[in-house]
Amino acid sequence: MPVAALIVAAGHGTRATGETLVPKQYWPLGDVPMLTRSIAAFAGHAGVGDIAVVIHPDDAARYDAAARPFGERLLAAVAGGARRQESVRAGLEALAATAPSSVLIHDAARPFVDAGLIGRVLHSLDAHDGALPCLPVTDTLKRGDAGRVAGTVDRRDLWRAQTPQGFRFDKILAAHRAAAQDATLDFTDDAAVAEWFGLDVALVEGSEMNEKLTTREDIAAADEVLRAREGRREDTLRVATGYDVHALGSGDAVMLCGVRIPHSKKLIGHSDADVGLHALTDALLGTIAEGDIGSHFPPSDERWRGADSEIFLKHADAMLKARGGEIVHVDLSLLCEAPRIGPHRDAMRARIAGMLGIDVDQVSIKATTNEGLGFIGRGEGIAALATATVRLP
Repeated sequence: MPVAALIVAAGHGTRATGETLVPKQYWPLGDVPMLTRSIAAFAGHAGVGDIAVVIHPDDAARYDAAARPFGERLLAAVAGGARRQESVRAGLEALAATAPSSVLIHDAARPFVDAGLIGRVLHSLDAHDGALPCLPVTDTLKRGDAGRVAGTVDRRDLWRAQTPQGFRFDKILAAHRAAAQDATLDFTDDAAVAEWFGLDVALVEGSEMNEKLTTREDIAAADEVLRAREGRREDTLRVATGYDVHALGSGDAVMLCGVRIPHSKKLIGHSDADVGLHALTDALLGTIAEGDIGSHFPPSDERWRGADSEIFLKHADAMLKARGGEIVHVDLSLLCEAPRIGPHRDAMRARIAGMLGIDVDQVSIKATTNEGLGFIGRGEGIAALATATVRLP
């Protein structure tokens, strides 16, 4: 099974927010909630499969708003405990049903984790039970006593731990279960649980950008930097194409652009074989250079057998929007001898517009035959060519 990601967002710390304000993980950074940015980093990584988020039970409505761009990409939210250690264990127990090979455990308050860091942690898991991203301590460290300097601490071999911390799933789950048996144990991160349990945890290079936002000043500074950066950049238009083809087999209807059309045959594929939505998904992924549909929803994964292709299109749309992107226009050309597309064109445009949250006049659908030539002309299959134009900051 692919690697799972577990994002811990159950805290109600008061250093940043005070007693009565919104928890910091839901604060906006450049108009995007901190938690949304954290989820986007993992949702957009080809090496990550299932994603679960641990939340405070009182934050369900806030979480739904922050997670809305990702749709079916996320598993059901998990209710956290009173301590971080309890919240992580609850998340691991929830993930156990999907039996991932490894898990990345990440703090929602580190919204600037990047793909390179995630990749380094994943790579280290090939040879170790766990992987801890960290940075060397560069400041001089002092020991204090009653308000006075009592000594200088040797900073050699000292590291600042970050997340995501990666582990072989079965081993970190066993470690957390064992730690839960002793109520006196209170670990502040999962590498400490793994160390206590005797697991082999490697150090990997962290990232200076991957700082934890703890105080109100941290969050304000990060928001200012983001707004300044986005204010300096002019919007960029990107155009990308997608292509898909599926064979026709015995059946009674075809799925095209989210519309079921009665027909003497059906399209054959691992999912519902909707060539229109598949091509458009690839086009959207192309605008943000995120591979193709197969890298995000591999046909070898049984979860996607017979799946509604709307899931795939909304996933690509969520990745685009998480980067501040906006769809300007999409265009689809369907190549088939039958069924006739004209009577269903408006319904298709409306379905796609609804999936992407855009106006119908931003969706174009055309159709043509192959003049009896080739496999399309012989009625053996249907192909689709899509073009997406998006605006990115």
